[in-house]
Amino acid sequence: MKPYFYPMNILFADTAHPFLEEALTKAGHTCFYDPELNRSKAKEILNQYGGVVIRSRFKFDRELLDAGKNLRFIARVGAGMENIDQAYAESLGIVCLNAPEGNRNAVAEQALGMLLMLFNNLLRADAEVRKGIWIREENRGIELCGKTLAIIGYGNTGSTFAKRLRGFDVKVLAVDPYKTGFGDEFVQESTMDEVFREADVVSLHIPLTDETRYLVNENWLNRFEKNIYLINTARGKCLNTTDFVKALNSGKVLGAALDVLEYETVSFEQLDQIPAPLQALIDSDKTVLSPHIAGWTHESNRKMAEILVGKIGELV
Repeated sequence: MKPYFYPMNILFADTAHPFLEEALTKAGHTCFYDPELNRSKAKEILNQYGGVVIRSRFKFDRELLDAGKNLRFIARVGAGMENIDQAYAESLGIVCLNAPEGNRNAVAEQALGMLLMLFNNLLRADAEVRKGIWIREENRGIELCGKTLAIIGYGNTGSTFAKRLRGFDVKVLAVDPYKTGFGDEFVQESTMDEVFREADVVSLHIPLTDETRYLVNENWLNRFEKNIYLINTARGKCLNTTDFVKALNSGKVLGAALDVLEYETVSFEQLDQIPAPLQALIDSDKTVLSPHIAGWTHESNRKMAEILVGKIGELV
């Protein structure tokens, strides 16, 4: 590990809650704020900094990491780390930090809100009432009580989502290949075979890795014995949209609450395009969609800053 020279020059290569810069400055560091920084300029100036604060504007691959010859840490204001070549960074002695503890409540609450919205046809019913259309029978909902909900990935957001479900009288199964012994009053540690057999609702809480890319595909969906509802507040590319639309049209998937989409740009700020599978999701009344905002609350913005201040402080 590289030695830590204190204080450091720290580059803010993206936006963050003001508390992060204020606290680091108070701790003696010198912060440089450039939220419009592009990759080519970053490559030129990165060697001037001991730390960099990022979100998702561009990837810290080998080329960029090699340019940061004096980097001691990369701090991502968020949870996912797929835009950093972590293994290579760590081989260079660069510590990679994130703040999944900061937005876990926000993600869990939105997952629950989107699910209830879906189960009770609230998106469609709201639009109809606003047009003066009063339809009751066709908007009859279904109850969450008594259902079996499966959580895939039992880290910060998955475990917090399980806690938020406590008062709904649901059976909660959880699968995480990297954890054991986590069953408690909130969740039953499970296997994918049990999930495929029992689940009514499936919620993804997994990082985007080679292992999870397009995890949700035709073969995976067809292994469920029941027709299911699916929630994705993780990463868009964990789900193959073409296969998913097929399952939605066939009735294998009864409905979906999607905060993330396969076609987002790397920065998550916009969609690359609207191809036919995405248009099908947009046109469907079986979907509730939002623009990657599950972890994007006012509270989580501040909490993530506070958590990163603590983690950076532990490095010196």
